[in-house]
Amino acid sequence: MSAMTLEGWCKLTADQKPIPVTDVHFYLTDDDRLHLEQAELYLQENDQKEIMVDANLNTLALRMPEDCGPLADCMFRVYLGGAEHRGQFHLVGHRASDGSLFYSNAVLIDQLIS
Repeated sequence: MSAMTLEGWCKLTADQKPIPVTDVHFYLTDDDRLHLEQAELYLQENDQKEIMVDANLNTLALRMPEDCGPLADCMFRVYLGGAEHRGQFHLVGHRASDGSLFYSNAVLIDQLIS
């Protein structure tokens, strides 16, 4: 299991600039890592730009910043970035309080601890 601490961002409206929020904490299991790697491979083999992967809230142990509150939903957005088209992911969801978009900074999939 990998512990993750990433900076979070919130957008109250689609045209608003993102507002930084304090760090979000969560855990990735070996199954999560496998699903992220499989999503990266799928994107590479099918010439796709991005795919959403379900996040298991039971094992994620998500801790949101107090100023943000809990999320109503949560997924991983997996996409290929950079010149080498390396797989990256970030956490994406909507705040339970008002439906505002929440997302974290991105992480390279191949940098996850096995």
